[in-house]
Amino acid sequence: MASAKELSTESTRFYDSFSKLEAFCEAESFKGYDPYDSLNSSLFQKIPLFSKSRIVKLAWTQFFKRAPLNLRPLVGVPKEYNPKALGLFLSSYCNLYLMEPKKEWLAKIHFFGDRILELQSKGWSGSCWGYNFDWQARAFFQPKYTPTVVATTFVTCSLLDAYELTKKQAYFDAARSACDFVLKDLYRTYDEKGNFSFSYSPLDKSVVFNASLLGARLLSRVYGYTKEEELYQEARKAVIFACDYQQENGAWGYGTLPFHQWIDNFHTGYNLECLSDFAKYTGDYGFDSYLQRGFKYYLETFFTKEGISKYYNNSVYPIDIHAPTQLVITLDKLGVFQENKAMAEKVMDWTIEHMQSSEGYFYYQINKYFTSRIPYMRWAQAWMFLSFTVFFRNAPTLYSKGILKKNSRQY
Repeated sequence: MASAKELSTESTRFYDSFSKLEAFCEAESFKGYDPYDSLNSSLFQKIPLFSKSRIVKLAWTQFFKRAPLNLRPLVGVPKEYNPKALGLFLSSYCNLYLMEPKKEWLAKIHFFGDRILELQSKGWSGSCWGYNFDWQARAFFQPKYTPTVVATTFVTCSLLDAYELTKKQAYFDAARSACDFVLKDLYRTYDEKGNFSFSYSPLDKSVVFNASLLGARLLSRVYGYTKEEELYQEARKAVIFACDYQQENGAWGYGTLPFHQWIDNFHTGYNLECLSDFAKYTGDYGFDSYLQRGFKYYLETFFTKEGISKYYNNSVYPIDIHAPTQLVITLDKLGVFQENKAMAEKVMDWTIEHMQSSEGYFYYQINKYFTSRIPYMRWAQAWMFLSFTVFFRNAPTLYSKGILKKNSRQY
C-alpha cells in the first residue's frame, strides 16, 4: 500500500475537496438555506402589510439574496429540504455508486429517492415538484411548492438515474407521470409555425428558453423508455421554438421579456445539455448545428484563461458557483469532457482555491467589492457535489487515487 506521501497533492486535491464538501452536507443533513427563501421568515409572515405586497416581497427577497451576510437566522428562516437539491444529490450518489458500488451509496440513493417521492406537489395532472418557499420574481409570484418545469425535470431525471440502478418501479412511474404535468399543466406560447415554448410553471406565461428546453429534455428522456410518439413530437416542437431564437453567434438570451435579455453562463449550459439529451434519447440529431454553434460560443465566452467562470457574456462579476459546476456537467453531457479535461481541471482548481471554505462548503458568489460566503444548499453545495461526481466519473483515476490516499493513512 502506497503511503500518503507517495501520492501527490496534484492527484488528490479534487478528492480532498469533495470529501470536505460531503462532510459538510452530511453534518447539515442535506438541509439548508437558499438564495430565494427569505419569504419563509417567520418575522415577515407576521406582518400582513409585508406579506400581501408584491413590491415588499420582491424587495425583501432581493435584499436577502444580495446581502453578503446571512441574516436568515435572525428573521426566522429555517433550514429545510429543497426537492431540487435532493434530486441533485440523488444523481450524485448514483454516479458514486457506478464508480464504487458500496452499500452506503445504495442506501443514500433510496433515502433521497424516497424522500423526493414524499415531497411531490399535489393537485396536478402528474408528478411534479417545486421549491420549499414562496418565491417573488419580477415576472411572477410562486407560492411554496408550486411546481416548476425546472425543478420537476431535474428531480425526474434523478429518479430515472436511480431507477436504472435499483429498478424500483415507483421511481419510473413518477418520472412517467411527470410527463403528464409537462403536457397538461404548463402553458404554451406558440409561434406562427405551431411550435411552442413551455411556461416556467402552471401559474405564468413567461417564455424562458432553458425552462422550456428542460421540459423537452424530460419528455425525450422518458421517450427513450416508452417510445410514445407524443412525447417525442411535443419535445421536438419545443426544441425548434428555442433554436429559432438562437442568435447568429450561438447565444441565447434568457427569455423573451424585455428584462430577460441578458446572456449568462449556466443557463446557456442548460440549453446545450438539453439539446444533447434530446438527440441522445430520441435519435434525432437534426439540431446538431445549433448545439455546435452554441457550444463554441459557450466555451469562448464564459471562461477566462485563469479558470474564472464569468457570469455574463460581457461581465465576469458576479462569479457565481453555479457557473463552474455547469461546465463539467455540460462537457459530460455533450460527450466532450476528455478533449476539454485540462480546461475543466483549471476551472475546478480555481473554484476550489477561491470559493471553498475551510469548513468544506462553497461560497455563493464573489462580487467585485465583496464575497457572499453563505452556504446555500441547493444553489452551491448540491450543484458542486454533482459536479464533483461527474468529474470523477470522467476522470476515475483521480477518484481512485483519493481513495488510495485515504486508506494509506491507516498504515
